[in-house]
Amino acid sequence: MTKADLPYYLTQFLGKYLPGERNASRHTIQSYSVTFKLLLSFFEQAKAIKPDRLSMADLTRDTIVDFLDWLESARDCGVTTRNQRLVAIHSFVRFVQKQSPENLFEFQKILNIPDKKCAKTVVPFLTGEEMRILLSMPDPSTQKGMRDMVLMAVLYDSAARVQEIIDLKVKDLRLDKPAVITLHGKGQKTRHVPITEKTKNLLESYLRCSPGNNGVSNGEQYVFVNQRKQQLTRWGISYIIDKYVDLASQHEGFEVRFPVTPHVFRHSKSVHLLQSGVNLIYIKDFLGHSDCSTTQIYAKADTETRRKALEAAYIDILPTSELPDWSDDKNLMEYLSSLSR
Repeated sequence: MTKADLPYYLTQFLGKYLPGERNASRHTIQSYSVTFKLLLSFFEQAKAIKPDRLSMADLTRDTIVDFLDWLESARDCGVTTRNQRLVAIHSFVRFVQKQSPENLFEFQKILNIPDKKCAKTVVPFLTGEEMRILLSMPDPSTQKGMRDMVLMAVLYDSAARVQEIIDLKVKDLRLDKPAVITLHGKGQKTRHVPITEKTKNLLESYLRCSPGNNGVSNGEQYVFVNQRKQQLTRWGISYIIDKYVDLASQHEGFEVRFPVTPHVFRHSKSVHLLQSGVNLIYIKDFLGHSDCSTTQIYAKADTETRRKALEAAYIDILPTSELPDWSDDKNLMEYLSSLSR
């Protein structure tokens, strides 16, 4: 393998640069690895170039655009996924342009590839009643049911990202008053999130009966584990939620017409905080957002609060009497008729 080979630079990027110089999280490295697995598959399937034959000269603006289009057409990926893959490629190109300056012009053209615009979707969230119904579905008299109930309660109450819940360890819980859990988020950022008394009590009950891994010290135990005492996966948590959504859908009051993913719990908590009058600045910190503009999607999603605000603003402005009847005013009727000719 020579330095002209694309696999050489990928190995340096994923194996040394990201974990070493960038201190990237395991999740970021995994996500970027998937991107380049797909890129290698694209070259082999669409361009008939095997991975061991790839060179930096094959990495052009045109091939990257073809790859992004291939993701949508051949892999049935959405625009959001397409843009996420482009972020990984841009990161790699910024790294490699310092190592391979002879390709600098082509790299600049790749870096100028823009995100593809997509229609803005409404943030999906459950109402308070729908969340109450969903959280009441697990059977806490069984060990698995207790785990599932506490898992969903913590997921909602903390508004944590699913990876933050997966990585949550016993040492990250402080159940003395005031109860707080420590979440390890994107970019190695840590934040301390308060939880309610009810959630704290659920966690205490769950931990008392939770099976531990004898080979791991108590503080290092993962809070939520599977039957093999291993930490849950994203797929595992999604499976758990889907199971109880199916049960909840049989109840009156649970009128959900969209997939309830783990992130919907985060959306729901955010909207409920906003509806309770919590300032967006505090919600931003609670969610671990670095930019307030990211948090503003919840203000747009919360139509109920906006409706109440509009009603309050206009209640003394709009006239209460009926509008006058202009039908007998001959001049006005003639004027309106002339406009419609």
